[in-house]
Amino acid sequence: MPSPGNDRFDAPLLRIIGVILLGGVLGLLSSTMVAVGLDLLAVEFNASLATIGWASTGFLLAVTIAIPFTTWAVDRFGGRRMWLIGLALFAAASLAAGFAWNAGIFIAFRILQGFGAGILDPLVLILLARAAGPARAGRVMGLMGVVLSLGPVVGPIFGGAVLDRLDWPWMFHLSVLIAAVVFVMSLSVLPAEPPREAGQRRPRLDVIGLALIGPGVAALMLAASQAAEHAAFTVWQTLLPLAAGAVLLAVYAIRALRPGSDPLIDLRMFANPGFSAGVTIMGLTGVVMYASLIVLPLYYQQAHGSTVLAAGLLVAPFGLGGTISMPLAGWISDRIGSRVLARTGAIGLLACVLGLTRIDTDTPLAWSVGATLVMGLASGFVSAPTMGSLYRTLPASQVAQGSSVLYMLNQLGGSIGVAVVALILSIATDTLDGLHAVYWFLAAVLATVLAATWFLPGNGSPSDTGPRVKSGVVAS
Repeated sequence: MPSPGNDRFDAPLLRIIGVILLGGVLGLLSSTMVAVGLDLLAVEFNASLATIGWASTGFLLAVTIAIPFTTWAVDRFGGRRMWLIGLALFAAASLAAGFAWNAGIFIAFRILQGFGAGILDPLVLILLARAAGPARAGRVMGLMGVVLSLGPVVGPIFGGAVLDRLDWPWMFHLSVLIAAVVFVMSLSVLPAEPPREAGQRRPRLDVIGLALIGPGVAALMLAASQAAEHAAFTVWQTLLPLAAGAVLLAVYAIRALRPGSDPLIDLRMFANPGFSAGVTIMGLTGVVMYASLIVLPLYYQQAHGSTVLAAGLLVAPFGLGGTISMPLAGWISDRIGSRVLARTGAIGLLACVLGLTRIDTDTPLAWSVGATLVMGLASGFVSAPTMGSLYRTLPASQVAQGSSVLYMLNQLGGSIGVAVVALILSIATDTLDGLHAVYWFLAAVLATVLAATWFLPGNGSPSDTGPRVKSGVVAS
């Protein structure tokens, strides 16, 4: 087990980090690989593209619903046990999806796969934070950021390569192999659960809260997905889930804020300015990242005549930039705090986005690719310090809840980003006008991110230095 007093990454901690990050790749790869194969899957199952699209939508909705349940289950059963359960469920569903014989069965197994990913995804953040402790939170979150940066970019490229050489079931069978390797390694690497103290109360599952918050956030994501599909926010397919999500979350908030309540996710965490700023920033950066990953490939294909694979490769510098900067930014944030780094990154992102509002068909590819690389570098200086600050801001008892909120808002931000891009492009006169409008929208989003960085903990702030999370503890 890692030494609580050691500021370095010793061998046991490095093994834990490696196993957790490898498991964290599973959900991201699965969701992005399938996106590039929807056309092929529609033909394979003799289904419409709209029908087969539920393989992706259902997966994301299941992830969102499972996240708040995981928040409770970690404290009830322990992080190691839930991690192994999530791996087993994900592997079983992946194997079944590869053998699906019609669209309905395939979508059902994808939803089950989403529940497995919904257990694993927040656990990546929780287990990393508890293993490393507050003194190393920035560096560990920087490594986590590498996975978050590369997943959306590498997934489509990897999926395209698999489909180019192998049959479609291999997209899922390869996930089974990775999950099996991670499961075996986790058995030997992750330490056993610490014994529960005598008389310590086992957390009670807030069943009503679970029935409100998971479906509530999922309904908002469905509304964003329908807005993107119909290129409109005013159609009933968008307004109905939007209203349902708003009502469910409003009822949850009323219950959670009652005196004496013991909610699934304590909304009083938002009274902490550093936490509120952190989750807001991560939600809005989700908007920026996913919007860019949608609109830039369209620009390369329609304005420069690039192939689908070439367009994907031209966007890859975004993930490469984040891969380079996130570990560095995390390491620096452990020494100087989060505020200055996140603010610098937000300024860099804003400058790049403003520059991309000026590109046209005559702009050399090197210019837009260079701007994309700088965006990736700048995003690393926003995300890694921001995620690290959350685990220095929250008490140990709220780490699981904070991780759930962060992940759900980041997912919701991504869905909103895709929906806004679809709406803007649908009313634009051509691709270039649409691209310019998207990046002016993202400039406004990043101005909000820049303002929020003022509320992050800075160097020497109590929330940056206090012993909030027990180092070396992987599970409650």
